[in-house]
Amino acid sequence: MEAESEPYVRLATLRTLHRVVADLNAARSLAGTLQAVVEGAVHGLGFDAAAVSLVRPDGDLVIAAVWEIEETAFGGPSVLLGQVGSRESWDRMLQVADHWGTLRFLPHDRGWAIGTDIPTWTGDGPLPVYDNDWHPADVLLAPMYSAGGDLLGILSVDRPRSGKRPGAWTREALEMFSLQASIAIGNARLRAEMQRALARLEKEQQALRASEESFRQAFEYAPSGMAITELHGDGTGQLTRVNDALCRLLGRPRATLRQQRFVDLVHPEDLELLLRTSAEGGRAELRLSRRDGGYQWVCLRNSVVADATEGPSFLLTHVEDIEDRKRHELQLAHRASHDALTGLPNGAELRARLARRLCSRPSLPAAGLPGQALPPGAAPPPHAVQDGSSAAEGPVTLAHGYAPPDSALERDREAFAAGEVLRHDGAAAHHVHAVVPVDPPPGELWHGHRRPGPDKGLAVLYCDLDGFKLVNDRYGHNAGDAVLIEIARRLQQVVREGDTVARMSGDEFVVLADGIGREEAKELAGRLRSAILPPMRIDNRAVRVGVSLGIGWAGCGMSIDEVLHSADERMYDEKRTRGGAARGARGERSHRRAG
Repeated sequence: MEAESEPYVRLATLRTLHRVVADLNAARSLAGTLQAVVEGAVHGLGFDAAAVSLVRPDGDLVIAAVWEIEETAFGGPSVLLGQVGSRESWDRMLQVADHWGTLRFLPHDRGWAIGTDIPTWTGDGPLPVYDNDWHPADVLLAPMYSAGGDLLGILSVDRPRSGKRPGAWTREALEMFSLQASIAIGNARLRAEMQRALARLEKEQQALRASEESFRQAFEYAPSGMAITELHGDGTGQLTRVNDALCRLLGRPRATLRQQRFVDLVHPEDLELLLRTSAEGGRAELRLSRRDGGYQWVCLRNSVVADATEGPSFLLTHVEDIEDRKRHELQLAHRASHDALTGLPNGAELRARLARRLCSRPSLPAAGLPGQALPPGAAPPPHAVQDGSSAAEGPVTLAHGYAPPDSALERDREAFAAGEVLRHDGAAAHHVHAVVPVDPPPGELWHGHRRPGPDKGLAVLYCDLDGFKLVNDRYGHNAGDAVLIEIARRLQQVVREGDTVARMSGDEFVVLADGIGREEAKELAGRLRSAILPPMRIDNRAVRVGVSLGIGWAGCGMSIDEVLHSADERMYDEKRTRGGAARGARGERSHRRAG
């Protein structure tokens, strides 16, 4: 090539350069590109040998490709493949070498600049005769850089076939070729990275598909119900996916469930619990409606599934059937709160219902009325007065015994009139005050009008069977049990809906009747007595028992023991009135006391 002057470059030489550059870009891999670089330098630029040292990730350079026009007896430069030189040694050599544009030429007399760790091979060419002859120890390097200026590698060429040091045309051609080689190497690396990325992506997609298939199978074939719920957009709360187990559990087809939300299925009493659990995640036991109109006890376990970039994406809900466990729990709770023989609420359940109905604050209006007795043990309220005098210095009392109303007292009275009781901060609580109804003497009026105060309250009717011990002694305990069962059935038939009939112990029964007046309570007691007195057929025998009844009243501010004791004492007053039927031979009561 050097024999040709620049204006007279042969067309064949240009075609050769075009072909080797095309080969650079046609290579399919990095290794193929590197091999095209060294072969192009030999066949297209007129050198006998070429090598490419490629920069490794750690910065050092490794000889990645070599080529020579004719392999020597001693193996030639191919023995250098895979050898590594440090980046520091290469940089020092490039600095010492002469700068031929972007090329670097290190003459043989500066061979001391070649580091001992740089792989080298010296051919057996002739020694130079003239100054511009090529010396076997001369080094010509073409550094290759990326578009960002980073060193990609170094192309080393040796032994120009002309035997002389390269002239201007060959140097420019080598510079142009090294530039094209750097572009090709960069593209090859990019293709290799893309191929690795595609391989990783394909592997990740395969893993994702396998994971999705595993999730699908676990979701669809789970023995318990599973559901996926939307958390965003117009479909928030919508069931987007359900499995067969949930469809079977609720008796609803998949298409129907996917048009609904859990809030559409939950029992109204469990709605607040569902909303709280859905917002926070976690676990809740509640009831979902079935297709047949009933409700199914389930345990919901919610897990919020979040996207790494977009945050919470959907809610994964595990729906476990706990109907049998709940039924068993309810049975145990029923056994603990109900009498095993009659099925009625027992004494503990009666006390619990009274505790839910009563509060510790006495009724202010009832306690302040003239002639109205305070509940046993209750102190008069601060504003109540006795004997027409004020309990503290202040305005003159009125004739009916009340001090001139202040704002606090008026607020209490207004709340009472509305059926509510105020907390200490003045806010109304959701509690209807229980007040003992007034009982004016027949025909008595208060200031020309009916006596003010409540006319309905919570009545406690205490019933004790008379003659039951004789039935037990004469006919045995089985007959006695049958009598108690029949009495329980009769009592439940004559009370109002919502009233409580409870068996305290032995032959004692208690009826709670709320929202009832004194006359109505007496009528109820009469119905209870009429239901108990008729004979009953037990083991083909006619058996009859009597009953003693006492009516007490429960009011807020009274303890449960006070309420039951009051009704119990009135029941025994009736027994004593009828001649002591309740006492045994030693003067003791023949039944166990309440509580």
